[in-house]
Amino acid sequence: MANPDKPSSAIAFVYRGTFVHSTQQTALQVLEDALLGVDTEGKIAFIGEGKQLEKLSKIFGFSTSEVTQLTEHEFVMPGLVDTHIHACQYSYAGTALDLPLLQWLNTYTFPVESRFKDLEFARQVYTRVVKRTLTNGTTTACYFASIHTDASLLLGQIANDLGQRALVGKVCMDRNDFVKHYRENIQESQDETCRFIEEFLNKKYPLAKPVVTPRFAPSCSGELLEQLGEIAKNNNLHIQSHISENKEEVQLVKELFPESESYTDVYHKYNLLTDKTVMAHGCYLSDKELAVFRETGASLSHCPSSNFSLCSGVLNVRNVLQHKVKLGLGTDVAGGYSASMLDAVRRTMDASKVLTIQDPEHKALTFEEVFRLATLGGSQALSLDDQTGNFEVGKDFDALRVNVAAPGGPIDLIHSEGPKTLLEKFLNLGDDRNIVEVFVAGRRVVPFIEPTAE
Repeated sequence: MANPDKPSSAIAFVYRGTFVHSTQQTALQVLEDALLGVDTEGKIAFIGEGKQLEKLSKIFGFSTSEVTQLTEHEFVMPGLVDTHIHACQYSYAGTALDLPLLQWLNTYTFPVESRFKDLEFARQVYTRVVKRTLTNGTTTACYFASIHTDASLLLGQIANDLGQRALVGKVCMDRNDFVKHYRENIQESQDETCRFIEEFLNKKYPLAKPVVTPRFAPSCSGELLEQLGEIAKNNNLHIQSHISENKEEVQLVKELFPESESYTDVYHKYNLLTDKTVMAHGCYLSDKELAVFRETGASLSHCPSSNFSLCSGVLNVRNVLQHKVKLGLGTDVAGGYSASMLDAVRRTMDASKVLTIQDPEHKALTFEEVFRLATLGGSQALSLDDQTGNFEVGKDFDALRVNVAAPGGPIDLIHSEGPKTLLEKFLNLGDDRNIVEVFVAGRRVVPFIEPTAE
């Protein structure tokens, strides 16, 4: 627990009670009867022990009577990080899961995404998905939008207005033979991507950023991929896409890019694998490809709900981690039916156990390890871990206040449980009813404050 000698900003609020988070060395660290102060800049000013209350109040200039005491069944944890979600697919989440990936895209996804040229429709869907994810504890989201620049800019505005930390991508695709009105030509994609980036950056949102977003190799020509790699490099931007999600897709990439050694090689050739890249899925990456991810600093987003729902595959997370590749979790709405990261946590544990059923030598992930993937791991995958992901002095306070015994909630507590067991119960059984408050950069964003009529 670190405490600077002199505060740089005034203290906005202080919590006392149980805090749980992850570090690089420890999957789960439990701090009981701890004090955590957040300054007016939204950053963690100090973390100390409860018995240090008087001393810390004098150093940081806050009143001990204003400290918020957590109850017996409450704890504070870092916000959940969704490293891969399609905001424009939210309208049909929970349906249309009867086809494999490529057929699913052509039958359901592309026709719905083409509707986002209608800004009123976009506003309705995007407002709901940002509100829903925040309510479920997602403080950071990495969003795919659609090919429509103005609707994608609108998603950034909505995320900013509601207070979510967000990476927002205008989708780029110049190949689509099945829904021909839902694609761009190369020049249009390049021009609109540049317009999207310029207008987004000019807004100077404190927490929302644009991300270069080739949909995936099968829907992009090599020329377009090359241009997008240049745009990302010239603007020092994040990159997101998909890789090796299902076998049919991997085979298609081989046919479309016969000169490339592997799916990974396609992206690597066009400078799309950087330390600010996150690729969803990766179910069929070879060890050689994972080595390239490690060398370039690129990350993977594990989306088990989608992988199960579309019968795509099962990612061996343990193998990815052993290759020292950064990895976070994603809901992948609407291939994943739920916008809650708690569902992603549960499906991650299920997927790991499936691999252990198939191979008893496989070591299943523990809930502590998955907790880290959903918080600190996600921030590392998005190269945001210098700002968020756990409770360290100087980082932004992105956090959930959780009440495991919330009235009317889904969890019944029979015995007196310690904080580690309460966290496990929340991860396995909890939902938004247990999430009392959500903070992003020190600002309380849930419960929502609706604008008052003048």
